[in-house]
Amino acid sequence: MDDYKDKILKVCNNSSKNTLMETLQIEYTDVGADFLIGKMPVNSKVYQPDGVLHGGAMVALAESVGSMASYIFLDAQKFSIRGIEIAANHVRSVRDGEVFGRATMLHKGRTTQLWEIKITDGQDRLVSVCKLTTITLPKKT
Repeated sequence: MDDYKDKILKVCNNSSKNTLMETLQIEYTDVGADFLIGKMPVNSKVYQPDGVLHGGAMVALAESVGSMASYIFLDAQKFSIRGIEIAANHVRSVRDGEVFGRATMLHKGRTTQLWEIKITDGQDRLVSVCKLTTITLPKKT
């Protein structure tokens, strides 16, 4: 199983090259039967003006992890996957360290999926809860 996890995580991390995920230094760190986890460092690159993690950076982490989870858990050979709505509730500020986004599927429909992404800090305290809706679109041949 660990070999399989390593292969999935390698594909996820390699797909981030030359993207926003690379810019934000998002790294996918764990995957299981029903979840994907990614982490992002908290530093001045992702601060808002008063020196705490910007809410938009948290939303970018959430959408990145949720969309990548869709890619993993749905048939990405047949479908293109797009985020169509995201909502976030931020409950804690973070000044340094790392934040972790854990995506789990709440609903798997034929065309839309609902994901919950919980963002926590290095002490496993809740920082933000996000809800992401993705859509699967048939790939054009």
